[in-house]
Amino acid sequence: MKKILIMTLAAMIFAMPATFAKEVKVPENIFQWVQSTSRGNYYFNMEQMNYDVNYDGTINLYRLNVPTICTYDDIQIQDVIQKRRWKNLPLTGYNILAGRADYLTFDFRNGTVQVTKRVDLDDTFTELDSDLTGDPIKMTDIPRTSVMCRFYRTILIWAQFNNETLINRSRGKLSKADAKLNPKDYPINKITLPGDLPKEELDEDKDKDDSAQNTNTNRRVTANSKRTK
Repeated sequence: MKKILIMTLAAMIFAMPATFAKEVKVPENIFQWVQSTSRGNYYFNMEQMNYDVNYDGTINLYRLNVPTICTYDDIQIQDVIQKRRWKNLPLTGYNILAGRADYLTFDFRNGTVQVTKRVDLDDTFTELDSDLTGDPIKMTDIPRTSVMCRFYRTILIWAQFNNETLINRSRGKLSKADAKLNPKDYPINKITLPGDLPKEELDEDKDKDDSAQNTNTNRRVTANSKRTK
């Protein structure tokens, strides 16, 4: 299983990020590059990823917070500026727009991911403007071939391999019950990853395969019986 996950992670983290006309230096010791599209380079912050902490000071293993950034190419920059112009929003500083930061919260209890804050960034990673309107999205509803599915999946696989580090980094302590858990029983290791079929769909597919196999077997038995007669 571990070998499969390693191969999956390696397959998702491609050779190197795309180079855009507007070069933005992203600290590689802090941000892990995941993928590039024609419009952006996608990274997540390895150093600031952490779990929520409950009011009693215990770590909430069901809620993982992940800062991410996406650097834009020139076409995407102009698209953002044009949309702000249409909405009569301020454009101060947008002449050096470089990308955005999305602050993600993964909720393993509900199987959702939410952009809790989106921030436009200039080329020094200084905040230009922010938006707090993101809604939770079911991870199983994210199209399997989409950019965000691949991005979220890679983040969660990395988190699974580095879960002890994330726990130690979070500003709290494990509850007595969680401290007794086998690592494989941590919530992050029991979720359906984006791009995976939910268990009920896998069971349904298995039932269909078994039914089809039984039908084919019955046909062969019937055919053989007719020949022997």
